[in-house]
Amino acid sequence: MKFVRYSLDNQVFQGVLEKDLITQISGDLFTIWNKTNVIYQLNEVKLLAPVLPKQIIGIGANYVAIEGERPIEPVQHPVFFFKPVSSVIGPTDNIVIPKQVEQVKFEAELAVVIGKEIKNLQAGDDVAPYIFGYTVANDVTAPDLFHSDGHWTIGKAFDTCTPLGPVIETDLDWRNVRIVASVDGVRKQDSPTEFMIVSIPEMIIYLSQVMTLNPGDVLLTGSPVGAEMVGPGSAVDCSIKKVGTLHNKVIS
Repeated sequence: MKFVRYSLDNQVFQGVLEKDLITQISGDLFTIWNKTNVIYQLNEVKLLAPVLPKQIIGIGANYVAIEGERPIEPVQHPVFFFKPVSSVIGPTDNIVIPKQVEQVKFEAELAVVIGKEIKNLQAGDDVAPYIFGYTVANDVTAPDLFHSDGHWTIGKAFDTCTPLGPVIETDLDWRNVRIVASVDGVRKQDSPTEFMIVSIPEMIIYLSQVMTLNPGDVLLTGSPVGAEMVGPGSAVDCSIKKVGTLHNKVIS
C-alpha cells in the first residue's frame, strides 16, 4: 500500500495512492485509520513529504562499491547522526543551497519509517513488525560546513536538505531494492541494497539499545557510491522502484 501526504486549498491531508487516484484517509496513520469517500486525481494535488518525522537518524559510510569490499568483521560502532525535522521537504520542492557554500552533495537513500515503539531489541530479533514502510530520501549534505574534528551536524542540518517521498510503500522487501540517482539526466548512483555494510535490522537493533524509536521516526540507511557535488541549476532525481522518484531542483 502506498501512503501519501498532500496539500489542496492550503490544507494538508493524508491518503492512499492507487494508480493515479488518491483516497483521503482519516485517523492516525500508525494506529487506526479509515478511508473516506473523498477521492482526487494525483494531478489535482501537490504531494508533500509522506511523513513528518519525529526524528531523523542517518548512518554514514554504509555502502561498498562491490560485494567483495564488505568488511569481514561486523561493524561494532556504526556512525550515526541526526538531521532536524525542519530540513524535510517534499518530492518536488527545491533544494536551497545555504549561503555559506556554493555547492552541496546529493545522496540517494532508502529510508525506513518506524511504525511501532522500539526499545532494547536483541540480536536476532525480528524487526519487521516495527517497520511501517519505506520511502526515498536524499540526504543532501554541505561537506564544507563539517567541523574539522568530524562533527557533521551543521553540514546536514540546513533547511531543504532532506527531501522525502513521494510515498510510503508498506509492501517492499528492502533486500531486493535498487537505489538510482541522476543529475540532469545523467546516472550517478545505481546500487543494490545488498551492498549495505550494516543491514537495516542491525541498524534498528543497535539504535534500540541506545534510544527509544517511535512511530514516525525515519532512518536514513546510507547512500551508495557515486554521490557528487551539485550547484544551482542542477536537477537531482532519486528513484527506487515501487516507491517512486524524488525530483528536486537545486537553487541558490
